[in-house]
Amino acid sequence: MVRRNLFLLGFAAMLLFTGGCSTVLQATKVPGADLSRLKTFYVQKLPADERGIEQLIAKELIKTGHVSSFGSEEKPSSLVDAIVTYQDKWMWDITMYMLQLSIQIRDGKDRTVLATGESLRPSLVRKSPEGMVEEVLGEIFKGAK
Repeated sequence: MVRRNLFLLGFAAMLLFTGGCSTVLQATKVPGADLSRLKTFYVQKLPADERGIEQLIAKELIKTGHVSSFGSEEKPSSLVDAIVTYQDKWMWDITMYMLQLSIQIRDGKDRTVLATGESLRPSLVRKSPEGMVEEVLGEIFKGAK
């Protein structure tokens, strides 16, 4: 009986502590947007970013077979199919970690949003910035090929 009560108490504590560990991973595409036609990308650096997230995004796009460049200018130096913008949010919990990453894929000509993706990971389920970039872009381009 005591053992059973301890088990139930431990299980309830586990549920209580893991309730705040949920993640959010979502992506939406504008109706009619064909992401499979996008081959060249320019990742626009967020002015406040000192962690090189634009480089991680460009690197991940290259890993998935796209041509990608990055920079801090609003317009790329050459024509591209898409411009990528992003926002990152960081938190402190013993160490700094990326809490949230939002990425927008925009048309290369008129900058209209074609697709967006977001990952939110609290401290207990944190991922590296590279992992968050990979999962957000993976969710955005899921089924696009």
